[in-house]
Amino acid sequence: MTGPAPVAAAEGSVAIELNKLEPKGSDCRAYFVIDNKSETAYETLKLDFILFRSDGIIDQRFAVELAPLKPKKRTVKLFDVANTSCDDVGSFLINDVMECRAGSEDVSDCLQNLTVSSRTDNALSK
Repeated sequence: MTGPAPVAAAEGSVAIELNKLEPKGSDCRAYFVIDNKSETAYETLKLDFILFRSDGIIDQRFAVELAPLKPKKRTVKLFDVANTSCDDVGSFLINDVMECRAGSEDVSDCLQNLTVSSRTDNALSK
């Protein structure tokens, strides 16, 4: 035996919505609504994000930690995109999942189990 098998989350178990962008000084604050529809408590959900400018050119890459996420719970997370005007933001891409853990176990197929949407004029995709 090589240890415990990775935990598999239910398909579409975590919905991530880009809800709002607002200026905060020289930064742009992004608000995300995360709806964990599963029975899984996520201790870590670290995503690799790419920010595209409104002209479609890649502006920057950064990591965002969305956990902890309680099971069957909706949560709001926010972060500031440094030195970026909200007017310059075109879209966000979840490029990959850097780390996804439930308790002490890795969750398999975490990226495939994410659904994304946006209430803004700025797209969120994966």
